[in-house]
Amino acid sequence: MNRRINVILPETTVEVLAKVAPRGDRSRLIDRAIRHYVAARGRRHLRAQLKREALANADRDLVMAAEWFHLEEEAWAKATSKEPGEGR
Repeated sequence: MNRRINVILPETTVEVLAKVAPRGDRSRLIDRAIRHYVAARGRRHLRAQLKREALANADRDLVMAAEWFHLEEEAWAKATSKEPGEGR
């Protein structure tokens, strides 16, 4: 369902709109532009939130990685020392 609204835009924006979208396609272009803007803004927000969380947990994660490092190293050594076809 579509709904008609009135939007006031600066003259320069209307001129650009007229150049890139002929009459009849303007609504579609504006719809796509708004959806793109909202999606991009959401990605930026998510990226910033993930960065904040990673920085907040960095010390804990380093400690955990150090605690498990020797086990991972041992597992890697066993996995790479097997002859081809072994363990399959």
